[in-house]
Amino acid sequence: MATARTENVGPMVMGLNKQNGQLRGQNKPPAVQPAPPGQGKGFGAHQKAGGPPQDGGGIKFGDDWKRSLLLPPKDNRVKTSDVTATKGNEFEDYCLKRELLMGIFEMGWEKPSPIQEESIPIALSGRDILARAKNGTGKSGAYLIPLLERIDLKKDHIQAIVMVPTRELALQVSQISIQISKHMGGVKVMATTGGTNLRDDIMRLDEIVHVVIATPGRILDLIKKGVAKVDRVQMIVMDEADKLLSQDFVVLIEDIISFLAKNRQILLYSATFPMSVQKFMAKHLQKPYEINLMEELTLKGITQFYAYVTERQKVHCLNTLFSRLQINQSIIFCNSTQRVELLAKKITQLGYSCFYIHAKMMQEYRNRVFHDFRNGLCRNLVCTDLFTRGIDIQAVNVVINFDFPKNAETYLHRIGRSGRFGHLGLAINLITSEDRFNLKAIEEQLVTDIKPIPSSIDKSLYVAEYHSSGADGDGEDKPERQQDST
Repeated sequence: MATARTENVGPMVMGLNKQNGQLRGQNKPPAVQPAPPGQGKGFGAHQKAGGPPQDGGGIKFGDDWKRSLLLPPKDNRVKTSDVTATKGNEFEDYCLKRELLMGIFEMGWEKPSPIQEESIPIALSGRDILARAKNGTGKSGAYLIPLLERIDLKKDHIQAIVMVPTRELALQVSQISIQISKHMGGVKVMATTGGTNLRDDIMRLDEIVHVVIATPGRILDLIKKGVAKVDRVQMIVMDEADKLLSQDFVVLIEDIISFLAKNRQILLYSATFPMSVQKFMAKHLQKPYEINLMEELTLKGITQFYAYVTERQKVHCLNTLFSRLQINQSIIFCNSTQRVELLAKKITQLGYSCFYIHAKMMQEYRNRVFHDFRNGLCRNLVCTDLFTRGIDIQAVNVVINFDFPKNAETYLHRIGRSGRFGHLGLAINLITSEDRFNLKAIEEQLVTDIKPIPSSIDKSLYVAEYHSSGADGDGEDKPERQQDST
């Protein structure tokens, strides 16, 4: 998929439509507070046009180059030690190109997070990396910054590949790459995923491409057709490596690796590392530098509760939560695509604005829902586990497990959609009698405490104070009701 398509998905208001995933319980979208600047943004990131000219005429040695940056508003929200427990390094400490630093700062990334401090200098040295860090702590920046720093614009071939397990994550990572490399004078980034026109990708690869962000099936297809020349790739990154090396993808990954040069650099990043990752590491990585920032598994900023209900009470319970919580944006998880669509319809009938997304939807509609939800056009999103991998939407402060997951790994990735980059979030689990054993097992495996839901939840646990915008956080922020019955 060409870069142009990742940038030109414009907002589009749709009515009730079973296919497109955008169900609206009102005539206009709620006024969702825009996501503040932070680590790991994709669609909806700071997109002001302009900035210092890229043709070399604007910035000379000795200029106060930081003055000319178009910085987003400063993010003054409280952050947890997941991202603040650093060594005190600065991005300038890594001897990065000035043009790359400009893109980093204009993303709102002020200082490296712990995973970035550990990862960036090692990746720049060319060494293989195996990195474990919590969801939402800046892993994308940890590999994209050294990857872009090492791109040689004098060479017109593919120099780096980032592999991700989902199409949405590919779009997000490519958008971050485009944003932080925009001053670098011509780094060509391409996203290519299944579900899009193969001919468009073939035409795009006929031009110069330096970085490819891809899902495994599509990039392997392009390699085997002789269109994507990867024999001179110097770096390959696997984001959400545990998923990429699961049974769903591992055969494809092994096949892709076989086309690469023997001296390539491999970087693996994930929050969880099962045996499949360790086997791959032993086979393909050369004396990897291991980073483990996972002394505890769950994010410090996420408060977790459960509500004990029957299956028939779930929708009523959800309705009560909507009316009582101060939701900026919420993601609601179900265990099947059928239940996603049924619940989205129910939420709309209750009068709340709602989108839904799952893997069986057409890619065009998935892209539109993802883009519009990220840009704050809707407050609630119902989805399957398609949306648990790496998706970073800063405005999400509440995650609800309408259906409780079967295992600890899925639970960890689901609740990690809130509390991004050290901020506060709330995870609420609707538990039936059949789920109680899973609940206990997940608490034990993650060494975390999921408490019974209180009659009133303290807003300070999950509502950010946006000092920079002057908001004081007072007053209930209940979802708007639809004006006309549907």
